[in-house]
Amino acid sequence: MKRVIITGTSRGIGFEMVQLLAQQDCEILALSRNDQPVKDLNLVNVTTLPFDLSSTEDLTKVEFFLNENWKSVDVLINNAGKLVNKNFEEITSEELLSVYQTNAIGAFQLIQKVVPFMGSKGHVVNISTMGGVQGSVKFPGLAAYSSSKAAMITLTELLAEEYKEKGPAFNVLALGAVKTEMLAEAFPGYEPPTTAKEMASYIANFALTGHQFYNGKLLQVSNSTP
Repeated sequence: MKRVIITGTSRGIGFEMVQLLAQQDCEILALSRNDQPVKDLNLVNVTTLPFDLSSTEDLTKVEFFLNENWKSVDVLINNAGKLVNKNFEEITSEELLSVYQTNAIGAFQLIQKVVPFMGSKGHVVNISTMGGVQGSVKFPGLAAYSSSKAAMITLTELLAEEYKEKGPAFNVLALGAVKTEMLAEAFPGYEPPTTAKEMASYIANFALTGHQFYNGKLLQVSNSTP
C-alpha cells in the first residue's frame, strides 16, 4: 500500500484523484482548506486535514502527522492552485502574494517538510499549467497564475538535480484545459475536451509509476489550446 499526499482535494482534479487512488489501495492524506467534501466520502484509507498552504502552523501539523502516524511517504502530489484572472495593472500586491503563496511558495515549503520522509523510490509530482511553459500560447489576465506555475517547473528541475543520487524523483505536469471550476474562471464559456476525472486518472497513474521512467522532466499534458 503506497502512502500518497495530495493537496487541493476539495474539488476538481484533486477530489477525483483521492477517490481513484483510494480504489487502488493507497493510503491517502488529503490536504485542503475545505476538507469536508473528502471527509463526506467516508473512505477508510483516507485521512483529511484542513490545510492552508500559507500557514506555517498547518505545515507543522503535516510534519507532526507524518512523524506520529506514517513515518514514510511514497508520493506527494502538489495539485493545489489559486487563480486570479485580472488585467495586469489591476492585480493587487495582496492578490499576487496570495497566488504565489499557494502555487509556488507553499508547495516549496511542503516539499521541505515531506521529502525527509521519502525514500529513493519516492515521487514528487508538481502540477503546473501549459501557460507556464516557455514558448507556449499565453493568455491575458493570467500573469500572476501562469508565472507562479512557471516557478514550479524550474523548482522541479532544480530538486531533481539536487536529489538525483538519493531520491526521491521530481517531475512536473503542465496541464492543458480541463473541465474544472478554475478553468471556468479563467475562460468563461469555454468547453474543454478533458474532464477532471480523466485528468485525475492520468495524474494518479503517473504519480504511482512515472518515477521509474522520468526524473526532472516537464511533461505537457494537453490536447487543446487553451
